[in-house]
Parts: sequence; structure tokens; C-alpha cells
Amino acid sequence: MADVVKPIINTSSNNKSNDPAPQHDRPIRVYADGIYDLFHFGHARSLEQAKKLFPNTHLLVGCCNDETTHKYKGKTVMTEAERYESLRHCKWVDEVVPDAPWVTTQEFLDKHNIDFVAHDSLPYADASGAGKDVYEFVKAAGKFKETKRTDGISTSDIIMRIVKDYNQYVMRNLDRGYSRKELGVSYVKEKRLRVNMRLKKLQEKVKEQQEKVGEKIQTVAKTAGMHRNEWVENADRWVAGFLEMFEEGCHKMGTAIRDRIQERLRGQPRDLLENGEEDDDDEEYFYEDDDDEEEYYDDDEYYDEEDEKKR
Repeated sequence: MADVVKPIINTSSNNKSNDPAPQHDRPIRVYADGIYDLFHFGHARSLEQAKKLFPNTHLLVGCCNDETTHKYKGKTVMTEAERYESLRHCKWVDEVVPDAPWVTTQEFLDKHNIDFVAHDSLPYADASGAGKDVYEFVKAAGKFKETKRTDGISTSDIIMRIVKDYNQYVMRNLDRGYSRKELGVSYVKEKRLRVNMRLKKLQEKVKEQQEKVGEKIQTVAKTAGMHRNEWVENADRWVAGFLEMFEEGCHKMGTAIRDRIQERLRGQPRDLLENGEEDDDDEEYFYEDDDDEEEYYDDDEYYDEEDEKKR
């Protein structure tokens, strides 16, 4: 069942004296502002709350442009035009105000005939550098209406998910036709990622075959009429030994492939690398498999976490 968002009405004495004209005379003009980068359902829910503050609400949503955002908050993933367009497609938004100011002033409220400003209650630093709340003036005027944030979702959270699985997203986009230049990936890094992903797929196939062999062992034991536990125990040791040798061979093969790539690259003058790109000697790459083991690669050595523990 979908969440029912109830109107959030601030009943403080400050707001009572500033309530606009009766609702049957005209819509209440509520203003919400933000960056709205990577527009998600947390943004939509906050705008829904603002829209439902009054029975008859005209919701204006201000969105800061790239220049203002980069100055006071940092780089965004989406451009200002993309962020404006995302807001226009949200059903709770009646009007989008582009190039919104970082700090809401009385002049801005008067220009757009704004009755109330809706936002979550967390303090946001204004442009003065003194750490003042960006909504200090609105709150003092009794025109602030609080909305609630949605836990578990934010633009920063989405970006962190991408960073965490960076290698997988790079490989997916390379497979889809993006060039390494578009993804900001060096020639060496691309080759390493491809080797890593192929080894990971090979390990997954080994595990898959291991499960199939186990099922066949059980079937054979039943057909032969042998004591199942005794037969499976002996057979499991043989299969485990075989798979261990197989995985060790895969490990050596992967190491040999990486060493071959590195040797060929070291034998080439750096100016022959495409576009003069140089590999960072101290850069490390890794992936995580289903057993939560990490394998690290750099230009001069290869090792896995288990080997390091034995040293």
C-alpha cells in the first residue's frame, strides 16, 4: 500500500498572524527550493508534502543554476537544464522557478507572491560564510513550513552506490559501446578491468559446475544403492581436490595474462600509448567476488588477501 502523506501544518503562534487570505479566495502559494540533482522519490515525496500543506495549493519549486550550486555546494551530476526538466515532470509541481536564489529574501517572496516556504528543518548554511541558516529570515517571519525527509535515499547515497561498484559500471558501459575516453579510463586500466571481469566470470562458472557435480554425486549414490553419506563424503574429497587444482590453474593463468599485458606495455615508449596517456604506478584496482575476497592489482605485483595473511 502506498504511503499516505499527511499535510504538515505548523501551528506556532508566529504562523497564525501571517496566514494568507481565506483558501476559497485564491490558492495558497507555497514555495520549495533545492538542487534536485539525480531527481529521486525522496525529492518527490518532499514536494508532495508541500503540495498537500493546504487543500488548495499552488506549488512553486525553485532550482538553483549550475553557477550558484557549484559555488556553494559543489559539482552536480545533472546540468541545470536537466534538473529543471526533471521537476517539470513531477506531478506535484505547478511551476518551476529557474535560477532560484541560494537565500530566499523578502524581495523574492514579493516578486512571486509567495505565502509560505516549505523545506525540511535541517539548517543549511547561507552565503555569508557565518554559518547562518539559509531559512533564518523565513522562519523569523513565520512563513516556514516543515516537510520530512525520506530516510534511506539521497543524491549523495546514489552517488556512493555508483562509486562503490565503479569497476562494474565502467565495464558495463564499455560493453554498451562507450569509449574509454568518454569514461575517463586509461588504456592500462581498461585492459586490467577486462581481465578481472573475465576471471570473475570464470570463477562463477566453476562454482556453478561444483553445484552440478554435487547433485550428480547424490544421484549416482542413490542408483548404486550405497550408503549415501559414506559415498558422498569420499566423492566430495575427490571433487574438492579437482576443483582446487582447477581454480589454482585459473589463478595462474590470470596472473600470466596480466604479466604479459604489463610486459608488453613496459616495452612500449610512453609516447606510443594512445593520446599520451600514462598509467599511475601507485593506482590500485580491485573487485569483490561472492566470497567477499578482494584482489588487488598494481603495475609491479599481484596478490590476494589470503596470501598476504600467510606472510
